[in-house]
Amino acid sequence: MAIKTKAQAVARDPQRDAAPMVEFRQVSKRFSAGRTSAEVVALDGIDLTVPRGSVTGIIGRSGAGKSTLIRLVNGLEKPSSGQVHVDGTDISAMDEKSLRSVRREIGMIFQHFNLLSSRTAFDNIALPLEIAGLDRRAIESRVTPLLELVGLSDKRDRYPSELSGGQKQRVGIARALATEPKLLLSDEATSALDPETTRSILALLHQINRELGLTVLLITHEMEVIKTIAHHVAVIDGGRIVEQGSTFDVFTAHEHPTTRALLSGLSGMHLPEFLTSRMSEEAAPGARAIIRVIFKGENATEPMLARLGSELGIEVNIMAGAVDEIAGRPFGLLVVSLLADAEKLREARAFLLEHGLASEVLGYVR
Repeated sequence: MAIKTKAQAVARDPQRDAAPMVEFRQVSKRFSAGRTSAEVVALDGIDLTVPRGSVTGIIGRSGAGKSTLIRLVNGLEKPSSGQVHVDGTDISAMDEKSLRSVRREIGMIFQHFNLLSSRTAFDNIALPLEIAGLDRRAIESRVTPLLELVGLSDKRDRYPSELSGGQKQRVGIARALATEPKLLLSDEATSALDPETTRSILALLHQINRELGLTVLLITHEMEVIKTIAHHVAVIDGGRIVEQGSTFDVFTAHEHPTTRALLSGLSGMHLPEFLTSRMSEEAAPGARAIIRVIFKGENATEPMLARLGSELGIEVNIMAGAVDEIAGRPFGLLVVSLLADAEKLREARAFLLEHGLASEVLGYVR
């Protein structure tokens, strides 16, 4: 199967490879608010770097500015101020004619597939190649391996009405790859799919990133998507980037309330009701402290709580928790309780910190 992107075809240049694929430099975007003279600020002073060859996620609530941001990358919107660089070129300064050639190097996957109902899977994938003027033989040689890549070789002559949602999205992904792009944009590509299909599409995007070296920039409101596939993440709220970094660091050491709120839906990130209904901020006589312990990397599988009991004689009760992977690295959260004696509490947290485990006192219960 001979699939190669333009990113792979370019001779290796260490200096070029170190440069980001996408860079936002103090980008703002304002829209006029109807008949009034007021303006709506969709993006405000965005500074963001998408590393070459990475999967980078932009996450935020509805209306946070995600879609506007991604439309700036392919030139469908122009920034009101600032610059958007793609592969070293300031596309915000380009005219429409120049943008057409740039867009051929940027693939786009849509939430609702955007397939033509009158065309087969093969012909939907072939559409951008026909527009580019390739002959039928060249189209055949490009589309056939793409159908194999996305697992649809046996569906090449099926129409969209004959395909499942996941199969339609695979056609959409193959179509986005047809022009051998340097960059793949994903606009809520899994939000219309069921969980099982979502996992298969994310696995495919991970395969494409790994095997083709393709930079992927995806926007989503689903933390599960970011956790599964993204190397880097930026959290957007009210048109501003409020937190960004490696996915593992943002998930395990986040600081902003918006990030905390978005993470609350993940398993183990929120406290069960039976605890929150009984908790107070002050320690009463005989109360137990409720502590969240964060296990990262190699420590995620170490029996530290057992050692806390055996080495320090501190009784620990596990109340809730989860062990998972974030960006391929093990991560665990446990909510535990222990007697709220100030000295014992200090000793327990110092022991955990000494062994690389962060902890946070959430409250007290009796």
